[in-house]
Amino acid sequence: MELDIASVRDLRIGYAPDADGDPDAGEVVWTWVPYAERDGRGKDRPVLVIGRHDRDRVYAVRLTSKSHEGDRDFLPIGAGAWDSQGRPSWVDVDQLYSVHRDGMRREAAALDRTRYATVAALLHRRYGWAVEL
Repeated sequence: MELDIASVRDLRIGYAPDADGDPDAGEVVWTWVPYAERDGRGKDRPVLVIGRHDRDRVYAVRLTSKSHEGDRDFLPIGAGAWDSQGRPSWVDVDQLYSVHRDGMRREAAALDRTRYATVAALLHRRYGWAVEL
């Protein structure tokens, strides 16, 4: 479920990857993400979990392998095990999702702490969310 990013005030960005089958901050997981047209269509795609929303949901930002070089709403994070083709990825820092743990298709990988800290710092600067790494 896509959220109005401006309305989210109490998000705490953490880092606690744990390959336990549940989505945790710092992990890239695959889930269904709606298209921007909001017409009911969407696709399975990787998202980076950045914090807990509630007991059953996490906050996440989506990843894309489409190049967004120079676009201020996308942060390049390089390649990782979440993409079987080894393509570089970009984090969309202008869209926020609430992912239910039952909507997670699979854990793909954990983003290393250094790259994750870069994402967290940009989200903190842009939205003022607390960072607890």
